[in-house]
Amino acid sequence: MSADSSPKVAMVAGETSGDLLAGLLLDGLREKWPGVASFGIGGPRMQERGFDAWWNSERLAVHGYSLELVQKLLGILKIRRQLRQKLLADPPDVFIGVDAPDFNLGLEGQLRAAGVRTVHFVCPSIWAWRAERVNKIRASAGHVLCIFPFEPDLLAKHGIDATYVGHPLARVIPMQPDKAAARAMLGLGAGDEVLAILPGSRSAEVAYLARPFFLAAAQLLGQRPELKIVVPAVERQRGRIEAVARQCGVADRVQIVSGQSHAVLAACDCTLIASGTATLEAALYKRPMVISYRMHPISWRLMKRKQLQPWVGLPNILCGDFAVPELLQDAATPQALAGAVTQWLDAYTRQPDKIHTLEQRFTELHESLLRDTPKLAADAIEKILAKG
Repeated sequence: MSADSSPKVAMVAGETSGDLLAGLLLDGLREKWPGVASFGIGGPRMQERGFDAWWNSERLAVHGYSLELVQKLLGILKIRRQLRQKLLADPPDVFIGVDAPDFNLGLEGQLRAAGVRTVHFVCPSIWAWRAERVNKIRASAGHVLCIFPFEPDLLAKHGIDATYVGHPLARVIPMQPDKAAARAMLGLGAGDEVLAILPGSRSAEVAYLARPFFLAAAQLLGQRPELKIVVPAVERQRGRIEAVARQCGVADRVQIVSGQSHAVLAACDCTLIASGTATLEAALYKRPMVISYRMHPISWRLMKRKQLQPWVGLPNILCGDFAVPELLQDAATPQALAGAVTQWLDAYTRQPDKIHTLEQRFTELHESLLRDTPKLAADAIEKILAKG
């Protein structure tokens, strides 16, 4: 590529989160090179920015079990093989794998071996578990774009070049959320005591967490009959969540809304929440939370063996201690969950300093993640291309 020409950029993004990240990166690339050509596997946000999707990112999503799962995986492997052949036949100036490490790292390694520059956007969480993955990253990615500030130093210790570009959620969520406006949107009163329940967006998460969460809600409603409970549900899980709420006897006491998780987090006083990206969103909204997770016992034992830190929730990992409670697996009983939520709700009147301290910590966390992600990511790509 000449100094005054626009690059050809191949990208692969899987699922909605990868499409969002890749869309931000494309914003930065298009600002720097209006004529940039981008192609590969992507979703609607990428396509809105002129991305040529040879396959839609939904093709990489894995749902279902048994024969359906096997057929899906075989189809994904076929797509990866065909994509590799196309990219090797007409190499791009750079290949950027956006998240989806199981798909992207292997492809990046093959392309890099053939002389294609490779970048991986979002460092796999080797600091939390599966530390052995660092060897695959070193072999596959010429550069890593990181969304957490501690990751570049960690990767440097393993001989991997990396750039911190900030977390995109920090740009989306306001530093000072408008609780009153969010409550008005959801039909809640300014003086209501509000609990948000987020049992996850995946089928397995809802299967393991919805029941203990709603049984905890039943206990809380028995103690605090005026408590308002709001549950944001992705459309594909709403029916299952409603069914579990009925089974637990709280269907007429909880408000289930389609999506709107950000409005619900902005409106609540506390959230009972499944471990995952949603916990970081709750922290950016400066909300007290109780983090929980449950899974199949065998999966739990395997994960515990590979866990590298005492924390599971992202807010605690980033704060470096148990800023908020975690109740996991066998500890996630309805009684324990209800008790932990009660402590936060009571703190508003009995220990307001505790709430204020947490809000300050989460504000500092927000500031540490807030960067101009599109520009920083595009600048890093420009430096990689300039190396020749």
